[in-house]
Amino acid sequence: MQMAVAHCMVHQIPASSFMLPCMSPNETSVIPLTAGVVASSPGLHREHGTTETNSLMLVAEESFLCCLWSETNANCSLYTAGMETKKFTSSEVSSFAPQQTGSWNIQCWTKGDLELFVCILKLSNKKSYLNGEFKINLLYVVLMPFLESSLKGNFMVTPCNGNGSDKYECHIPSLKLNYTYITWLNIINGVTLLQSPLMSVRPINIVKPESPLNLRLEMTDKGQLKICWSNPVLTPYPLQYEVKFSGNTTQNAWQIVIETSLIIGNMLVGSSYLVQVRCKSLHGTGFWSDWSTPYNLNTEDVMYFPPKILTSVGSNVSFHCLYNDKNKMILSKKIVWWLNLAEEIPERQYTLVNDRVSRVTLFNLNATKPRGKFFYNALYCCNQNRECHHRYAELYVVDVNINITCETDGYLTKMTCRWSANTNTLLVGSSLQLKYYRSSIYCSDFPSIPPKSEAKECHLQRNHYYECTFQPIFLLSGYTMWIEIKHQLGTLESPPTCVIPADVVKPFPPSNVKAEITKNIGLLNVSWTNPAFPNSDLKFQIRYSVNREEILWEIFEVSNAPTRSVMIKVLDLCVVYIVQVRCSGLDGLGYWSDWSKPAYTIVQDIQAPLRGPEFWRVINEDPIRKQKNVTLVWKPLMKNYSLCSVCGYIVKQHTSENITWTEYVTSGTTYTYPWMEDAHTITILAVNSVGASSMNFNLTLSQQMSTVNIVQSLSAYPVNSSCVILTWTLSPQMYVITSFVIEWKNLNEEEQMKWIRVAPNISKYYIYDHFILIEKYQFSLYPIFPEGVGNPKTTDEFIKDRSEKQNDAGLYVILPIVISSFVLLLGTLLISQQRMKKLFWEDVPNPKNCSWAQGVNFQKVWVSIMIRFLVWVYVFHTLTFSLKC
Repeated sequence: MQMAVAHCMVHQIPASSFMLPCMSPNETSVIPLTAGVVASSPGLHREHGTTETNSLMLVAEESFLCCLWSETNANCSLYTAGMETKKFTSSEVSSFAPQQTGSWNIQCWTKGDLELFVCILKLSNKKSYLNGEFKINLLYVVLMPFLESSLKGNFMVTPCNGNGSDKYECHIPSLKLNYTYITWLNIINGVTLLQSPLMSVRPINIVKPESPLNLRLEMTDKGQLKICWSNPVLTPYPLQYEVKFSGNTTQNAWQIVIETSLIIGNMLVGSSYLVQVRCKSLHGTGFWSDWSTPYNLNTEDVMYFPPKILTSVGSNVSFHCLYNDKNKMILSKKIVWWLNLAEEIPERQYTLVNDRVSRVTLFNLNATKPRGKFFYNALYCCNQNRECHHRYAELYVVDVNINITCETDGYLTKMTCRWSANTNTLLVGSSLQLKYYRSSIYCSDFPSIPPKSEAKECHLQRNHYYECTFQPIFLLSGYTMWIEIKHQLGTLESPPTCVIPADVVKPFPPSNVKAEITKNIGLLNVSWTNPAFPNSDLKFQIRYSVNREEILWEIFEVSNAPTRSVMIKVLDLCVVYIVQVRCSGLDGLGYWSDWSKPAYTIVQDIQAPLRGPEFWRVINEDPIRKQKNVTLVWKPLMKNYSLCSVCGYIVKQHTSENITWTEYVTSGTTYTYPWMEDAHTITILAVNSVGASSMNFNLTLSQQMSTVNIVQSLSAYPVNSSCVILTWTLSPQMYVITSFVIEWKNLNEEEQMKWIRVAPNISKYYIYDHFILIEKYQFSLYPIFPEGVGNPKTTDEFIKDRSEKQNDAGLYVILPIVISSFVLLLGTLLISQQRMKKLFWEDVPNPKNCSWAQGVNFQKVWVSIMIRFLVWVYVFHTLTFSLKC
């Protein structure tokens, strides 16, 4: 193959169609195709493509003829098996014409996407002996650039596909645009094998671009009309453009430009044209593209530039208007702008671009509110008579303030970003894409959208948030992010935000959280294990609450905890607490972690009970044994004194002979023993798992002191069914009183005696209980001395006919005020009655003269008023005593 390239004439494939004839000179003979001629060719494979051939070579057993015909000349060379070359002159070539076996029209080009080389072959002048279908293969080999004498590997074979009408298409895929390709054609018809001469091509030189896109009419700042279009994609070189105007007349206009727009000025205003554009390489060879889709240029009525605008909240936009009313141009100074045909835009926002073009500018726009099925505001260009054309410009204003939040996981290996868009304000058909750019380090103070960016795929979650993950991450790099909103009207971008992964870390919550109430100290001790990452200093929040149905959290914050524990003072030491811990960076950056798993305290004894229980004694006579039995009764110790439980009580007795003995009571709140000694002191200690109480109540029982009478009088006054006032007086005495004990019980019912210890310095006490005032109660008052319990004073009746005037001076103040108020009100009513008679009784001598007075007994009315007043006085008196009680 390399010898063939070196000795044969290689013909350049032109950037136009050409023809390849097949000839049979006298020196050659058509030979049958033997089996395996094509099949044995290395690199044979089928590719989809398009090919055209117009030169063929007839292969003989010992020599072959290479021919290439163009419109101007023909070149043929005869090669022998020994690669000896014989060139034919034009006259010799023309003698071969009668021997043509047929001719092929060929056109080859590189497609606009620069990925495919295409050749189209069409057979014409088919000879009679060429019967049936053709089998055509395009063979090619790639030469290295700048080393075109050497070949790159073996030749490749791609079959050409026919459509049944003697037209075939060949493809060479995966092009190397700047490499040289050596190609030739093998054409097989039955047993006849025909071969074209060698042809060379560089794909970049015969590109046929795609057609220009997006033809539209725009207006310059000076008010000139221009037709604009967009380049086809993937054009590696500059292009030139041909613009064609097709009017109603048979004549068309063409113009060649090198820009992507053409100013047409006012030459076409008031008429209708179809505009098309095609393109080709500005320099060198290449094909013209196909014509673009026609654009209907109609300037016969109102035109807006641009006709539609998509913008964001807070921006300023401008619209241009060209008003041509019935082929009569409206001057720009006579144009008025209206918004939604409901609001006239102030004239100060107008600009006269020229005599025919008016511009209006709208400032600091708000988001467009949907109006039914319309998601835009309509701008109308009207004349001075407020006559508006039915055409309008559309203004779409979208709120693009989308908040992007990111957090780095506790392992510092990935960053998750979330954002949400209000779908109610987005246009139908909008697509949202997160774009980002990673800078080498940190963030700028004022992030901006860079020219280069990458897209990140985000997924919509159930909570209507989009979520995307960056992994791996660079902890100290600045990630500038924004949301790109794409719509057929344009592209909008949300304000950018810059995130440094190290600044948005959400640590894992602390683990191994433990909580307990410390013994002896009585504080809530919370301990935990720090998360593995980050390694920087952390601050912690501890939330705790009594474990109940309604959790009321309290927060305790600690800036740094090297010991990973903290002591918290709590009010109630004998309840179960639920505790959780979370952490965050000490510098304030990033997020708080989630709360840890809850830990619970266990109710246990913190220390020995603070004091023993209050107790009293009940003495019962046993006439059979002729002895007295003492029953000690005490009240259960509250948790704030027991800290936190009581497992038993120790009853300690100490006699006057200095003899002491103890009894342990495991359950119950009573203890009975015989009174054997004349005098002895009793102490009851509360016991829990830590120890026994150190502060306790003492009670001395003495036969001698039980006869001491110092209580002179005792009175019980019932205030209401829940309060009784007990008062007493003492006789002069020489003893020191440490306290009083009051006993009471209902004598009509068999119920337990109730008692309470009161201070020694009072002479009146309010007893709160449920009293049945018609029942009979017994009240007893015992004076308590250090030497023993004195003789009680007892009463079993309530005082109902006299109040405690001697003990309550406040009543002397309240009762006179009540009586004075009663007298004053009574006098006022009497005077008012006399005045009413003088003013109205002459006009109403008879109830028959006044409809409202008929049937009214005024004496009964007066009596009713007085009765109500007296009831009010009684109620006030009762409430006064209730409040005092």
